[in-house]
Amino acid sequence: MTTGNVLFVMFVGLASGLAVGSGVVAFLSVLGIIPRLMQLTKTMKMIRFYEWAVVIGVIIGSMASLWNPIFTLTRYLLIPIGLATGVFVGMLAAALTEVLNVFPILAKRIGIDGKIVYLLMAIVLGKILGSLYQWIYFVQK
Repeated sequence: MTTGNVLFVMFVGLASGLAVGSGVVAFLSVLGIIPRLMQLTKTMKMIRFYEWAVVIGVIIGSMASLWNPIFTLTRYLLIPIGLATGVFVGMLAAALTEVLNVFPILAKRIGIDGKIVYLLMAIVLGKILGSLYQWIYFVQK
């Protein structure tokens, strides 16, 4: 590759990263996901930890996507890592649905206005069963 081609590829990579990064920041800022998550968990005093967690997570995620690391960890160490990841994704999804008022609208549409707990339990049980199905049939083989 010539120097011009290398510089062009570097420019496209940087521009792509900036576009995706600004989209993620806009998503988190405009919808107010992280402030709502802090409000739900009553951890407003720990805003600096949230900020650094997002920054460090983006940096580590970017490095992992570029380098494609392979970790050899025992399954006993992977259990807490998987649980922490699941809690994070669940809390982020809960904050997103809370911000967008998805559950009250869905409950009203399907006719169970006063029974949102049943809707939440159906979603939770569906997620658990779907995850178990994926692990038993696709990951373990």
